[in-house]
Amino acid sequence: MLTDSFGRVATDLRVSLTDRCSLRCSYCMPADGLDWLPGPALLTDGEVTRLISVAVRRLGITEVRFTGGEPLLRRGLPGLVAATAALDPRPEISLTTNGIGLARLAGPLQAAGLDRLNVSLDTLSRETFVTLARRDRLPDVLAGLAAAAAAGLTPVKVNAVLLRGINDHEAPALLRFCLDRGYQLRFIEQMPLDAQHGWRRADMVTADEILASLSAEFTLTADDPGLRGSAPAERFLVAGGPAHVGVIGSVTRPFCGSCDRVRLTADGQIRNCLFATAETDLRTPLRAGASDDDLAALWRRAVAVKLPGHGINDPGFLQPARPMSAIGG
Repeated sequence: MLTDSFGRVATDLRVSLTDRCSLRCSYCMPADGLDWLPGPALLTDGEVTRLISVAVRRLGITEVRFTGGEPLLRRGLPGLVAATAALDPRPEISLTTNGIGLARLAGPLQAAGLDRLNVSLDTLSRETFVTLARRDRLPDVLAGLAAAAAAGLTPVKVNAVLLRGINDHEAPALLRFCLDRGYQLRFIEQMPLDAQHGWRRADMVTADEILASLSAEFTLTADDPGLRGSAPAERFLVAGGPAHVGVIGSVTRPFCGSCDRVRLTADGQIRNCLFATAETDLRTPLRAGASDDDLAALWRRAVAVKLPGHGINDPGFLQPARPMSAIGG
């Protein structure tokens, strides 16, 4: 098992497949992009599959989520999903995506064994989408959502980040859009993970503000907290249920005490927290001929030293050097 000194057990593995992305969202990266990881630094499909196998068969991982950057840019993605689905025991397999290209890939990914996915959608306005993402691709995202639902990747989950003065007024409209289509919406507080280190607490739309905006148009009641488990989102029933909306208050309502996640970057580094300032290299020993037992031991040591929390609210907090696109969500 992947257990830390505070008794938390990591069972959810986030696997970043690339640091590249087809969008340039302002809360993630600068308009002109970043210096991408060079090809030789990236894990091959075979290396990714082997490390996932070690995690599932030897370390107790029960869920594998593929992330990026944008994982749909990874040409081998359907094969990676199929290889993960073939493991025994079989983990739950999910995907976080911006939805661009999903209209084409939803069917093949479902056939390969993908169980569910999350699609980022921050606005319903094409003009605002261009402002936020610096690309005119909202129709592609909406088509991807529809294709995912048609392929049976349900319930389709939608992630939304609100930015003050840009799309913070859209919370009710986003919820209505998702309710009408049977999607499950989760709002996420903006976190200090942008490449340009421009995050300011005053600009962040808080969980309390999101709930106040929604409550002006919907009747919300807190769902049974016992159902939350280690899930990051607080759930609220809409008009008594069964429909619900989630709010992830990573900054103002941290849930570090129940965290069950560990991350593998696209270049083979283990991160035991999104905000970790240190990593454990698995790529080098993997390529040097390390056994599965050796890799598992390194992985256990990496998780064992996990800190009690992300520290965002501590006076001495330092934003990690890697941005979200290079860590994997």
